Amino acid sequence: MDTEAFLRRIGINGYDGPPRLEALTQLHEAFVDQVPYETIQYQLTPGGPFEPEDSAKRIIAREAGGYCFQLNGSLALLLTELGYSVRMHRGGVQTISRPGDIDASHMVLTVSGLIEDPDRLWVVDAGLGDGLRQPIPLEPGEAHQYPFTLRLRPSEKADGWRLDHDPRANIVGMDFESAAVGLDAFAAQHAFLSADPTSPFVRVASAFRRTPNSVVVLRSVELTETFADRTDTTIVETPTDYFTALADLFRLPLPHYTPADQDTLWRRVWAQYEDFLARTTPA
Repeated sequence: MDTEAFLRRIGINGYDGPPRLEALTQLHEAFVDQVPYETIQYQLTPGGPFEPEDSAKRIIAREAGGYCFQLNGSLALLLTELGYSVRMHRGGVQTISRPGDIDASHMVLTVSGLIEDPDRLWVVDAGLGDGLRQPIPLEPGEAHQYPFTLRLRPSEKADGWRLDHDPRANIVGMDFESAAVGLDAFAAQHAFLSADPTSPFVRVASAFRRTPNSVVVLRSVELTETFADRTDTTIVETPTDYFTALADLFRLPLPHYTPADQDTLWRRVWAQYEDFLARTTPA
């Protein structure tokens, strides 16, 4: 990884010093603010990089953001090169339609070795869409991260932990194991989630960004922004507005897309929206 280029990509210049909580928090906030969680990349070309170095190159070039394996994989590599002790854990996300088994469909990171308390563990997760904005200690308790409140507790599914998300979030929660694993533990799920036609990431284009002031989500052409007191919803009705939103709101200008690529993507996301309306509109 070109560490300096990656730091510049997330808006940090001149990083220096031993691993500290303040620096870890700054890195986490910058990462989720500047690098979107997104499945746009799987709409035209299913599959994609799995190795952290390859994901980092595309992030630096602003050709893609990523989803959990790519985002947390590249973040783990960055933190390791900066002197943090990082471990990967198998997880699973619960939604209103999915039970959230711990099946390695989600990657979670824990970090230790901070100079203030070397043995204390911190949960780091830049790959949960509208999840964490900052690290949280690996211990039972609530975390208030505007505009959401999250709760960490022991998991009922395995020897591990459960993150209960805010009721307004896009997921119900997430469970992960205490045991550490290597990157290979996620290879099979990456092959399915990034390329299988039945994968939710292939079927629906989405993008998430966790800003200091709101949570911004684009699902097909429906754009929502959640604040503490409200959620604003807009339908993006033209391709110009769609690609402007990707570039400006999600830091995703897609410089490698030709006009033909953009036209194909626009037709695909609009068809996804029409399909959603057909399934949810009463006869």
